[in-house]
Amino acid sequence: MAAIRAFTSSHSSLTLLASSSIFTNFRSISHLGITSISITKPLLSCSSRNIRMAHAVAKATLGLTHPAQIDHPKITFAAKETDLLQWKGDILAVGVTEKDMTKGENSKFQNPILEKLDSKLGGLLSEVATEEDFTGKAGQSTVIRVADLGPKRVSLIGLGKATGPTTTGFHVFGESVASVAKASQANNVAIALASSEGLTSELKLATAATIAKGTLLGTYEDNRFKSEAKKPFLKSVDFFGLGTGPELAKKFKYTEDVCSGVILGKELVNAPANVLTPEVLAAEAEKIAAAYSDVFTAKILDTEQCKELKMGSYLGVAAASTNPPKFIHLCYKPPSGSVKTKLALVGKGLTFDSGGYNIKTGPGCSIELMKFDMGGSAAVLGAAKALGQIKPSGVEVHFIVAACENMISGTGMRPGDILTASNGKTIEVNNTDAEGRLTLADALVYACNQGVDKIVDLATLTGACVVALGPSIAGIFTPSDELSKEVVAASEVAGEKLWRLPMEESYWESMKSGVADMVNTGGRQGGSITAALFLKQFVDEKVQWLHIDMAGPVWNDKKKAATGFAIPTLVEWVLSNSSS
Repeated sequence: MAAIRAFTSSHSSLTLLASSSIFTNFRSISHLGITSISITKPLLSCSSRNIRMAHAVAKATLGLTHPAQIDHPKITFAAKETDLLQWKGDILAVGVTEKDMTKGENSKFQNPILEKLDSKLGGLLSEVATEEDFTGKAGQSTVIRVADLGPKRVSLIGLGKATGPTTTGFHVFGESVASVAKASQANNVAIALASSEGLTSELKLATAATIAKGTLLGTYEDNRFKSEAKKPFLKSVDFFGLGTGPELAKKFKYTEDVCSGVILGKELVNAPANVLTPEVLAAEAEKIAAAYSDVFTAKILDTEQCKELKMGSYLGVAAASTNPPKFIHLCYKPPSGSVKTKLALVGKGLTFDSGGYNIKTGPGCSIELMKFDMGGSAAVLGAAKALGQIKPSGVEVHFIVAACENMISGTGMRPGDILTASNGKTIEVNNTDAEGRLTLADALVYACNQGVDKIVDLATLTGACVVALGPSIAGIFTPSDELSKEVVAASEVAGEKLWRLPMEESYWESMKSGVADMVNTGGRQGGSITAALFLKQFVDEKVQWLHIDMAGPVWNDKKKAATGFAIPTLVEWVLSNSSS
């Protein structure tokens, strides 16, 4: 039946042959998803032409929306060794812990930096902190307009009880600095910590880089789809007491490179589905390859090329949409030297997920947010952009995305259909809304065929993972303890949260089909685990593989925007496998 569906397309008046001859052809070429029956070329040409015309009409009329060109933050980060109180600029931002705010019997700060600053201000700092009940708790901030001092304003920003250089504490501090600067329309800011003496030189560098990252990303606003957009004010940030010299400058450059990738990832996820189609996503990948052509090559496969590679699982998902699928493959090779390790980053690329015939309905289905179902691909391409600037040596990286939409039409896959993946395994579709794993199946087979040593795939795959871990933590699944340690270590440096979940093999029983090798989804229980077990069926046993289910942290409900999650972790992981 899928063979008939795949080629009738929009031809509702197509007269089929007698049922006996149809099933004869079906049995002779029973590869669902790329199954074909013999039809004359003129009919196929007409079908392709009609689909292209429908696609052109959809793009030309759907909302007439085009993203505006916006200015990304361009902030100069520098280290200063002069007296903090001699600095001249708009805002002096001081990070304080609850311990730093402790006062002695004379009601003066015990912390030497705060005591010196308060003395210079005639006790104003202590007075305001008391009046506003500022105790240094995380998230607290206060701003004082001052006179007869280098800075025009002094801001105290709470760090909480204690924090580490790679935790969210200093990142949030950087975001708070950006918020204070934005509210004051400040062009330049000085940053210091009330207590930094106990930090080693290495920790000072890491702390400065984390704060810089938070400040830069906190300054960024995605206003591409707003009729009025404000330009970022902040132009420079000076650091006091957190190191100086070429090592810190190198840290700042790395931070800027990673942030440029995070911003790209945010913009890809934020873009609505009527703007970011699979074709546009592929074009973004090609832009990366063109911008860093010394290290990148790009290959974009169309439907016919995917058929040649027998990607029936991926093409089954894509069949319903007038926006054609695009299979994206970027390859990074270092500008010089030999390659010691080959890696692959595979990202789920559903630019919109309606759920298909198992359409998303009812409260909590979040169909209006299903533009973010390509969050895995955004992470992969964001990491690619960052790595194109960093240019690590000794490592080859393949960035792979099977981009498409999961829509509803007469050409779409139906519950009960059987798809055949490119490794020959057959899948009974018992739920069209479990489509991401179907696209990843062929992407993982393709990645293994590139001769890689390790694969990390990323996907907004299951609501079950969000239920288990909430909105801030991604679940990871892997048979490899070694790879798990590598990726978790990278996430800790990047300041992102991952939690390893079990791959319970006994749960595979729920994924068995009576008529195919497997179904595409099990029951409600352990849904993220059975999804990972499904993906495992398409990975070569010789390849180390890890799956990241990022359905929770891809989106910030409070800010109603993408987070850029996983991009810093991926960059750190690639660098840990390089010889840089």
